[in-house]
Amino acid sequence: MESWKLLRSVCLLSFLLGSCFVYQSLRVVDAQEDPKPAVTLQVDASNGAGRPIPDTLFGIFFEEINHAGAGGLWAELVSNRGFEAGGQNTPSNIWPWSIVGDHSSIYVATDRSSCFERNKIALRMDVLCDSKDCPSGGVGVYNPGYWGMNIEEGKKYKVALYVRSTGDIDVSVSLTSSNGSLTLASEKIIASASDVSKWIKKEVLLEAKSTDPSARLQLTTTKKGSIWIDQVSAMPVDTYKGHGFRNDLFQMMVDIKPRFIRFPGGCFVEGEWLSNAFRWKETVGPWEERPGHFGDVWKYWTDDGLGHFEFFQMAEDIGAAPIWVFNNGISHNDEVETASIMPFVQEALDGIEFARGDANSTWGSVRAKMGRQEPFELKYVAIGNEDCGKTYYRGNYIVFYNAIKKAYPDIKIISNCDGSSHPLDHPADYYDYHIYTSASNLFSMYHQFDRTSRSGPKAFVSEYAVTGKDAGTGSLLASLAEAAFLIGLEKNSDIVEMASYAPLFVNTNDRRWNPDAIVFNSSHLYGTPSYWVQRFFAESSGATLLTSTLKGNSTSLVASAISWENNGKDYIRIKAVNFGANSVNMKVLVTGLDPNVMRVTGSKKTVLTSTNVMDENSFSQPEKVVPHESLLEMAEEDMTVVLPPHSFSSFDLLKESAKIKMPISDSSSHQKTTTV
Repeated sequence: MESWKLLRSVCLLSFLLGSCFVYQSLRVVDAQEDPKPAVTLQVDASNGAGRPIPDTLFGIFFEEINHAGAGGLWAELVSNRGFEAGGQNTPSNIWPWSIVGDHSSIYVATDRSSCFERNKIALRMDVLCDSKDCPSGGVGVYNPGYWGMNIEEGKKYKVALYVRSTGDIDVSVSLTSSNGSLTLASEKIIASASDVSKWIKKEVLLEAKSTDPSARLQLTTTKKGSIWIDQVSAMPVDTYKGHGFRNDLFQMMVDIKPRFIRFPGGCFVEGEWLSNAFRWKETVGPWEERPGHFGDVWKYWTDDGLGHFEFFQMAEDIGAAPIWVFNNGISHNDEVETASIMPFVQEALDGIEFARGDANSTWGSVRAKMGRQEPFELKYVAIGNEDCGKTYYRGNYIVFYNAIKKAYPDIKIISNCDGSSHPLDHPADYYDYHIYTSASNLFSMYHQFDRTSRSGPKAFVSEYAVTGKDAGTGSLLASLAEAAFLIGLEKNSDIVEMASYAPLFVNTNDRRWNPDAIVFNSSHLYGTPSYWVQRFFAESSGATLLTSTLKGNSTSLVASAISWENNGKDYIRIKAVNFGANSVNMKVLVTGLDPNVMRVTGSKKTVLTSTNVMDENSFSQPEKVVPHESLLEMAEEDMTVVLPPHSFSSFDLLKESAKIKMPISDSSSHQKTTTV
């Protein structure tokens, strides 16, 4: 009997110890190592203690660089659709067009016979064979697009072109494999000589029978004679909201939940020379009439199908405020004197009228003819890019500023001079701040705006990124430094009102800049770790910044706290960057909540990390470094979390009413409970 009592006592003691261990394991969230916290983050969640974060804080910057638009976001499949890439002189550069057949059966050349005044170049095909001696598939020309056209089985593609001829035509319009051996889809264009004696637009709808990510468009015939073709377009029917944008790339932007989009550059706006700068008036109207231009900074031709109108449409489709950057008469290598700047000023005013003017105004009517009667919303413009200190910058800027404010007093104007360390010598609503540096430097710049004057214009950090060896082509290390920098901007959002990463896109076939947020080719894409960091801040714009204090040995840590509402529920989000090589236990102490009224419970935790700080994503491993979500259980006002080495973590806490159970009696004298 005594031995039985002893055994029962031992079992009971073991059960109690085990229960205590389980309780502590749940009580200390994720604390799998030393449970003693190294640092404490104290968060004041009391009513009225926080500060509103600007609705516009985090957005995106789109520049035509790395074939981000042409051969990327803009879904046009044909490259150099008007044969204008060599300029308006003949012979023009028709690359990447090439012939189908050989020089004994076909001869091609460019001339200035097009029906379009702003792009006079057309392609002439002299077919030297006929149905008896032409190759069975015919002869003609093909276009491989931007390193291959992604053609998908079952999807439809609209092909349009302008054509004329001295005789009857019988042209096959086909989507084929890269070497032309397999036909994916094909239709005929047949017309009599009288129909095509003058330029005429022809369209066909092709439905792909199979998939090929490196396909090409072919125009072939077996009919002898001369045919002129111009302005050849091939677009997938299925684009984002039917507005011409590639679905998967556009969705990547939408998922960031950007509050603004800055466009179209960047250096793309300036040009190496003013003659090659982006001029918005040449990018509006019917696509066939847009002359295109050579972007001499990033060294490639754009047909400008993605033009002034499309940029505003893009902003609206995303749900982001447009920020238009225009040229101020200054390029990398030449400038317009202030005394001669008025044509550039008028061009800027006309560009604003195009966006905001009513449908009866001069430039609003051009927009209306493009199918948009109602104005776009435009509240922000930037005068130039990265040319502060140039000889005529200040004089030009003042003329622009006064003219725009007189015509549109509500528009906010952005100077590209940095006002973070000393006052500007000219009026502005915002000043532009750009930073590209190493990971360690950017991490340390968490405090960059702590001592910036709170009077005067607000800051717009329109370009930031880790570059150089720390970044590779998109490393975890780079993203962690950027996360810390963004937390610093979040905490200084009383002076910093907007921020965006740069560059946004890169076509892997034409890397002009490293790293970038979104990498793609004709058929695939992935986000770099820097892209995923931006997703952590999707709820920050318009949220409330909570006062938080980090105590302890925190030289490699940066943390913040916000509160926001989603679907009628209130949340607190703790974000923390561990830039060090060791895991850290961080105690989170949320104060200011009346325990009788409100409490916090777990929702989710999200962690971005990897086994090596230089790890990157790739087409073969697109999710090697991505955030991982899991339930955050047993969370409360006083908890401890583990921050893995080299990681960015967020912890979402749900604020809900405290539930107090009180006993009541029913008629049978059995006790019940109710919640109040």
